Amino acid sequence: MPPARKAAIDSLSLEKVHDLSKYISKIGDKETSFSEANRVIERALELFVEDAQMGVSTLGKKQVRYFGIRKYLERLNKLNYKSVNIDWFDIQYISDLEKQPDGRYVGVITIYQKFTGVTEDGLVYKDITKKDITVYVERKTTQIGGREIGFWDVLLGDIRVSETKKG
Repeated sequence: MPPARKAAIDSLSLEKVHDLSKYISKIGDKETSFSEANRVIERALELFVEDAQMGVSTLGKKQVRYFGIRKYLERLNKLNYKSVNIDWFDIQYISDLEKQPDGRYVGVITIYQKFTGVTEDGLVYKDITKKDITVYVERKTTQIGGREIGFWDVLLGDIRVSETKKG
């Protein structure tokens, strides 16, 4: 892949991860109306390959639970906290894109997620989770003015938890 094309794809990949970060914050925000949260969930789902899963972890538990993206986002919207704040930071590629036999490229972006939830009683839960996001880059085509135009698109795949620590 030529360096200029790779740079453009890297930029698009990171942009999609930033978009997901904004969507997750909006969905988790207790000030977001139910209808707005559902609209944002639909937008977020457009970023993913079919059957992608999100890993969820909790301090003090070794087990990581995985949910389909829609189920994860719906659960996020219904968390039993008075307020929720979710920030993603230190977003970076940790692997180069590797070409697959089917012609797609696959890479991994690592992010850190800071989660803060406050209960009605004022109890605060905080953690920081390191997550690895699989990124798929594939060639697609669209019709513009009767002509078929090829372009590269980026979709997100599974989001795996690699570490959870106290926030």
